[in-house]
Amino acid sequence: MDRRQLEYFLSVASHGSFTSAAHSLRVAQPSLSHAIRTLEHDVGAQLFHRLGRGVTLTPAGEALLGPAQQITRDFHTALSSVRSVSGLAAGHLDLVTLTTLAVDPLAGLVGAFRKRHPGVDIRITDPERATAVTEMVRTGRCELALADFSVAEEGLDSLELPEQEVLAVLPPGSAVDIGQPLSARDVACLDLIATPDGTTTRAVIEQALSTAGVALRIAVETSHRAAIVPMVLAGAGATLLPRPMAEDAGRQGACVAAIDPPIVRRVRLLWRPGPLSPAARAFVDLAPRCTRPVVSATIPTLGLLLFLSMRWPAPDQP
Repeated sequence: MDRRQLEYFLSVASHGSFTSAAHSLRVAQPSLSHAIRTLEHDVGAQLFHRLGRGVTLTPAGEALLGPAQQITRDFHTALSSVRSVSGLAAGHLDLVTLTTLAVDPLAGLVGAFRKRHPGVDIRITDPERATAVTEMVRTGRCELALADFSVAEEGLDSLELPEQEVLAVLPPGSAVDIGQPLSARDVACLDLIATPDGTTTRAVIEQALSTAGVALRIAVETSHRAAIVPMVLAGAGATLLPRPMAEDAGRQGACVAAIDPPIVRRVRLLWRPGPLSPAARAFVDLAPRCTRPVVSATIPTLGLLLFLSMRWPAPDQP
């Protein structure tokens, strides 16, 4: 078993076919197929189910996936360590992040990092479930993770970043008294749009409104996070979003309001104990310098974000 075989194996597993993997690797498909057969012979098990035009991993292939990713990562770490003497002129960095953190703070961090180290390629993964974030770091699939404090950090090193303020985002035409933030009860009485149970977006809403004293009404539940803001803009309901995403929705026409008492989300970087690749170490060192605490909106700022033409709709009373 050698590194080239493992890289071929990972490419086939990622693309789901020998043809696509060969094209991505820029190798002849017969050479790729031979390398995989040799690897299967070396490990003594079939790694892929051949399904006509595609392939899926066998149980043996699933067992090899994590170790193969870690082995190739260790190789690239060693190579990058040598290259680091020339100022991170090359290399790559694998990150996993929760969807709502990809806009802020990750986008700004990646931009700042790439300006300093343009030769480093970055791959960003978005897991379906929050629990997958730490799992992908522990198994070596990704070197760094960006998560909130709902994700357990047991066994991992971490760096806390500035908190995020969470704002209420309402359909166009919803009016609020100028300069007045909404209470948690006001927000809890809205028809809410949320992702399914177990997702971080849903957890933010439930935790933030747990003290409201009323049952939440989840009017629309969707796993398509990208559809939440369009649904709000279409009048399907309201939601809670971190400030940068909420303000972007406000620029598209949504009504945006602060919540009293303020709702904040704590954020941190996570990684496995031990040496980091030069790219990962540079990213961790850069993070505190390129993030800043989120400042609550002042009354004048809120006034610019709210539509004032209609009164706030009172919730239905029994």
